[in-house]
Amino acid sequence: MTQTIFITGASTGLGRAAAKLFAAKGWKVIATMRDPSKESELQGIAGVTVMPLDVVNLAQIRDTAAKALALGPVDVVFNNAGYGLAGAFEGATDEQLQTQLNTNLLGVMRVTQAFLPALRAQKSGTILTTTSIGGLVTFPFNSVYHATKWALEGWSESLAYELAPFGIRVKTLAPGGISTDFAGRSLVMTPHPDYMESIGKTMKAFTDPERRAGGSTAEKIAEEAYAAVTDTSDHVTFVAGDDARATYAQRLAAGIDPFRKAIRERFLG
Repeated sequence: MTQTIFITGASTGLGRAAAKLFAAKGWKVIATMRDPSKESELQGIAGVTVMPLDVVNLAQIRDTAAKALALGPVDVVFNNAGYGLAGAFEGATDEQLQTQLNTNLLGVMRVTQAFLPALRAQKSGTILTTTSIGGLVTFPFNSVYHATKWALEGWSESLAYELAPFGIRVKTLAPGGISTDFAGRSLVMTPHPDYMESIGKTMKAFTDPERRAGGSTAEKIAEEAYAAVTDTSDHVTFVAGDDARATYAQRLAAGIDPFRKAIRERFLG
C-alpha cells in the first residue's frame, strides 16, 4: 500500500531533497512551502502534490492539513520548515524573537496538532521533526536558535510517551552542516556593536572551509530522514551526518564542561 508523507519547508534544501527521495521510492508526497508559484520542478514529479503553507499562519495550517487529509490518509508528518537566528542575544528585537519561536517551535507544534486526530483515528503514523545538532550541543551566538531546537528535542521525547499507545511514533532528525543556502537564505543576524569582535571570530570558525568540508549534502540527510521514518523501534533522536555524529560523540565522551571549554577555545579564541 502506497504511503503518504506531508513535508513542510519543501521549497529548498533538505525538504526539497526529501520530497524527491520519497517520491522516487514510490511514496505520495505533499510538499508544502510558503509560495508554490515559484516552484516548477516538484510540480512535475509523479506522486508529488504541492500546497501553500506558512507555518506561522495558524488558519493556513489548519486549512492545508484538512486539504491534505482530504486526499487520503497521511502516514508521516515531516516538520522541516525553519531558519536560524544568529548573533548577539542582546541585539535581537522582540519581533525577531517571536518570529523565531513561532516558526521553529510553535509552527512544528501547530502542524503536528492539526494531524493528530487523524493519526489517532487510523492508529498509526510517524511524526518526524528536523531539529539540529544544535538541539543537542551549543555554540556561541546561537542562543535563540538553540532554544527552539533544544525545545523540539524535549517536546518530541515527551510526546513519544503519550502517542505510543495510539500507534504513533515520534522521531527527530538532528543534522549537522548541510550543503545548502541555509546560511544565506535561512539565516537572520542580530548585530550589536559591543559583541562584533566575538561574533566575527565565531563566524570565521563556522565558515572555515575545513569545518564545512565535514558537512553533508541535502540528499544524504534526506536518506537519513527516510531511515528514521521507516524505523519501527521506539528510538527518538537520529543524529544525522558524520560531522553531527562526531560532535555529539565528543560531547558525550568529554562531558559537558570540558566540551564547552573546547568550543569556547575554537570559536572565540
